[in-house]
Amino acid sequence: MMGLHDLLLKEVDIVILPGVGDFSAASKNLTFVREKLIEVSKMGTEIFGICLGMQLLLDKSEEGDGRGLGLIKGVNVELPASVKVPHMGWNTIRIVNGNRLLEDLSNESYFYFAHSYHPVPEEKDVVCAETTYGTTFASVIAKRNICGVQFHPEKSGKNGLKLLENLFNIVKR
Repeated sequence: MMGLHDLLLKEVDIVILPGVGDFSAASKNLTFVREKLIEVSKMGTEIFGICLGMQLLLDKSEEGDGRGLGLIKGVNVELPASVKVPHMGWNTIRIVNGNRLLEDLSNESYFYFAHSYHPVPEEKDVVCAETTYGTTFASVIAKRNICGVQFHPEKSGKNGLKLLENLFNIVKR
């Protein structure tokens, strides 16, 4: 029997995984919808992760127990002890692999970050942009209809608005 959440997930154009919190708690909260999210992603629905939401696209995290969605193979690791954690504030991205999400955004564009862990995808071709803070890490990833950003576009002013506009245009197509 099909439940209400089954119907709703089949009707959406995009699923946005927001980004504040702890990997273990978020993973536990995904338990009830994990298989449905994987199913709708296979159907071509856009999945967009912000910060922790992006980390949940991967398999697991050093932050704690639980598993991610595994839509992009990889693990999340802690920022190095040599820098102040969490990484809070403005930083730039370096575009390494063009993507529609980054259209009309220049290399070295500033975005607002707030995180202690970062993704390490197994497949390097999913990395669209990198950021350096104690280490160089993937700050924008994309694979087919799955994409994520380590920063918070909603707190990133003009550049964040442009990225969200690009996301809207991707979904609209």
